[in-house]
Amino acid sequence: MKQLSINDAEEKILAIQDEIRRNEDTRYNHRLHAILLVAQGFSCLKVASMFGDAPRTVEYWVNRFNENGFDGLTEAPRTGRPSRLSSSQLEELEVVLRGEPRDYGLQGLWDGKTLAAFIAKKWNISLGVRQCQRIFRSKKFRLRKPRSKIAKADKVKQAEFKKK
Repeated sequence: MKQLSINDAEEKILAIQDEIRRNEDTRYNHRLHAILLVAQGFSCLKVASMFGDAPRTVEYWVNRFNENGFDGLTEAPRTGRPSRLSSSQLEELEVVLRGEPRDYGLQGLWDGKTLAAFIAKKWNISLGVRQCQRIFRSKKFRLRKPRSKIAKADKVKQAEFKKK
């Protein structure tokens, strides 16, 4: 049988490894396949080289599997980096976001940049725009832009025409 090859194999290998690491289920399946090969007699070093993992990582999976069975291969909850804002500051932000930025000496609308500026001014904490956008999403806020108005329009006719 003719041996097949994949075009740009090195690049594709990296893409496949990224895809495996992206999803919790595929990471679990990846570990299962490694354990299966070790159970069939392959060394951790050989399995690691076949799967593109460190040999110590495969040993770690085997030890977890021996101690806890299949549960040892599942993802443990990850806490992530602790929040720079305290719970009381986050509660205060919820109240602040219901107001206007100009009430706090800022211009424009509440968006990531404006919120980052407010937090830096109020608590001297530096947060990125994306982190501030995550705060909006966690508090169930969304960006609302004001409707544009025609300068010399009849206000009564505008109100009648306004979208509901």
